[in-house]
This record gives sequence, structure tokens and C-alpha cells, in this order.
Amino acid sequence: MSGEESQKKVFDGEAASLLVKELRGSFGSGRTRSYEWRVSQVKALLKLVADNEQQIVDALRSDLARPPLETVVYEIGMFKNSCEVTLKELKNWMMPEKVKTSITTFPSAAEIVPEPLGVVLVISAWNYPFLLSLDPVVGAIAAGNAVVLKPSEIAPATSSLLAKLLEKYMDNSSIRVVEGAVDETTALLQQKWDKIFYTGNGRVGRIVMTAAAKHLTPVVLELGGKSPVVVDSNVNLPVAARRIISGKWGLNNGQACISPDYIITTKEYAPKLVDALKTELENFYGKKPLESEDLSRIVNSNHFARLKKLLDDDKVSGKIVYGGEKDESKLRIAPTILLDVPRDSLIMGEEIFGPLLPIITVNKLEESIDVINSGTKPLAAYLFTTNKKFKEHFVTTVSAGGLLVNDTVLHLVVHTLPFGGVGESGTGAYHGKFSFDAFTHKKAVLYRSFIGDASIRYPPYTNTKMRLMKALIGGGILNIFRALFGWS
Repeated sequence: MSGEESQKKVFDGEAASLLVKELRGSFGSGRTRSYEWRVSQVKALLKLVADNEQQIVDALRSDLARPPLETVVYEIGMFKNSCEVTLKELKNWMMPEKVKTSITTFPSAAEIVPEPLGVVLVISAWNYPFLLSLDPVVGAIAAGNAVVLKPSEIAPATSSLLAKLLEKYMDNSSIRVVEGAVDETTALLQQKWDKIFYTGNGRVGRIVMTAAAKHLTPVVLELGGKSPVVVDSNVNLPVAARRIISGKWGLNNGQACISPDYIITTKEYAPKLVDALKTELENFYGKKPLESEDLSRIVNSNHFARLKKLLDDDKVSGKIVYGGEKDESKLRIAPTILLDVPRDSLIMGEEIFGPLLPIITVNKLEESIDVINSGTKPLAAYLFTTNKKFKEHFVTTVSAGGLLVNDTVLHLVVHTLPFGGVGESGTGAYHGKFSFDAFTHKKAVLYRSFIGDASIRYPPYTNTKMRLMKALIGGGILNIFRALFGWS
């Protein structure tokens, strides 16, 4: 029996409890709180990537047939940027923030002190198994926490590699990896954590939130949803088509939480948009996209069957205007466009998470906002337009985790923007300082001296004290003078 099999066999509730106890001891020692420890661990993560880039590329090729360029840019490159921003800004993030006080507490000083939450759990997803595992871990480390990472078993090569590399490069007294599937995750969720960070789908998100509620543990849930793309008729169509394709099929073949899920455009403009998408898709992936080395495969047979079921639905089987080819033996589905898809079809009832792109048509583009707002709030919403008035109306009235005008997915790389959902697409946010904040408690601290001990706060209470207290609470020097002199 291998060491990995042995670990999986014995990692139950008792083992999870012991793990948390060990990490609480390490956190309690104060080792994770220092600036030096935090920096050393983030630098260790950068070294981990630098030393093992080819292994990371190979693992993702094994798990998803991921094109190396996508791994280097969207996983390794973004992760390096996250580490470098953290190293540059961490000292400022850790500094207490001075805040004003009121006359009620005079003389006094106050500040907000960021402190680590304690021992946190990160449960990551399979679709970007390197980035979505380690990016939250950077935030947890930067905030000074001890952390357990549970990678997704659906990307086994990456999960195994993460376990091996984090054991080798990181401080194992405070940073650990637990591999496994449902049983191991269940054992972890039975424990009391100081925060749980989960990336995945809404069904499991509800399980995580239910488990967290038993201990009143706060959560960050990075989920997903049906992210719409609204296309106006006044845009540069070839550029718009390329950017939609890049965000849909150039992002893990549609298996991404912020991937464009469906398009809304007018009946009149839809044929032109379809033609542009066809042209650019053929430029990108050739006439035989199932043979393209630049498209990821579907992650496993279960997801292949799920996507096939969406395509086989009677309501949409005649709506395919491009693609539709499938190779079950290789888990490949070609980029597929469907036109005039009914809103009550299966494909419009769930997040697609694959290479299928339905187009809904409306008479007027303004109707697109009602279509979006009639469903649950998406993780992202995209708009292509040069109409300033419609753009402002869209930004004001469409609720989503993030909005992007005239492109797709790139808001993900802007570290000064929070990345997270709203409503059923998630709760909480991260990236840049928002990652630090996600794993930090902002502790309110008020400092007073023994000078200025006013008798009005103590019994016996009199009418004069009542007037003065009302004036102090209400604020304003004039009111206090009036109270002192008994003026109404």
C-alpha cells in the first residue's frame, strides 16, 4: 500500500481533529503573525513555481489537456503576480489604520488593527486547480493564518503535485495539504475553523455553508452562475467576436466560473454575430477543432455526459448553427453555437461550464436587462457597446459579481478590483488586498488616559447630567455649551 493510499484510508474525523489541533498549537505560538514569516512563505511559493513550472504544466495537461500557454498565463502568471503584489504591499496592509474619535470619548485615540483569524480551510476547484488552490492560500498566509488546503480530487495530477510541493517548500507546522474526495472533505468540514474559503458550485457551497453554520464559522464562497454577454449592433464585430471566443473557448474550453455562458443580442443582429464567431473560431481552431491542441478537453466522463444531455434536449437539438461534434473516447466537444435557444430549455436552466454557447435574441437590446435580472445574479456580466447611455444603464441596473464592458474575463487580472459573487454566485471576495482582508479580522482599538474622567457618566444621575449626555451624544460644541449653561 502506498503512502498516499494509507493517508486516504486513515484521514477521518479523528485525523482531521488532530490536524486542526496541531495547527492551532502552531498558530497559538505566534509564529505565523510576524511579517518575516509571512514574507518567507510567499517567497517560498514563488520559488515553488519557478523550480517546478514544467511539472505544473504537465499536471494540467494530464488533468485537462490544458494548452501550455493557458497554464502559463492564466494559472502560473496570475499566481506570480498575486505573490509579487503581496510582497510589495504587505507591510502597508499590516499597518494599523488611525481613525478619528469623537468628543464623547475625549481625550482618546483610535485605530483599526488587522489581525489573523486563526486556522483556516481552503477547498479548491478542479477547473483551475493550481491558481484556485494557491491564490487563496497566499491571502491566508499574508494575513498571518495557519492554513489547510484541500485540492480537488477531480484534477488528481495537480492535487498530488500540490501535496508534494507544499510539503517540500512550505512551513508544514502551519501550512498543510489534505488530499481526498467526499469522505476527507466531510471530515474536514466537521471541524471548527476560523474561516472556510470554498471555490466550486452552488450545490456543494450549500453543504459547506451548512457545516460552517454549526460553528458560526464565516465563509467565502466563490461559486458561479450563468454569466451573460450582451452584444450591441454598434461594435467592432471582429474584435468583439475574438474577445468572446477568448473568454469562452480560450479559457479552459468554457470550463471556467466567469466564462461567457450565453449571449443576448437582437434578432436583426444575431446572424452577423454568428458569422463573425464562425469565422474567428475557424481561424483559431481550424476546420477540425476536435483535433486542435489549443482546446482543453472535458474534465471527465460525468461532465461529458452532462453536456451531451444539454445538447440532446429536444428544445435545442435543432438550434445548433456551428459545431456540435463530440468524441466521447477522448472527452472532446467542439466549440458549439446555438441560435434562438428557448429560455425554458435545459441549457438555460443551469451553468453550462463547457464549450456550448447559446444565443438568445430580443427585439430591442434594452430587453436584455430584463432577461438577465429575471434569473439569479451571475458571477460576471459582459457588455459590448459604444452607446454611453446604455452602458451607464447596464452598469446601474445589472447586479453581478463583476461587470466588464467591451471584453470578457480580464477584470479577473486587475488586483485592485475585488473578485467575488453576489447572491447565488457567491459571497465574499478576494484578489490583491481583498485576499488579505478575506482572512483578516479588523479589530477596533480605542486608547484613553486617566485624564478627563468626567463625573457626568456616573451616578447619581441628575437633570444637568442628562442635558450634558444628550448634548455629547448629539455632538456639536454649541449644544454642549447650551447644556452647560442650562439653555434650552
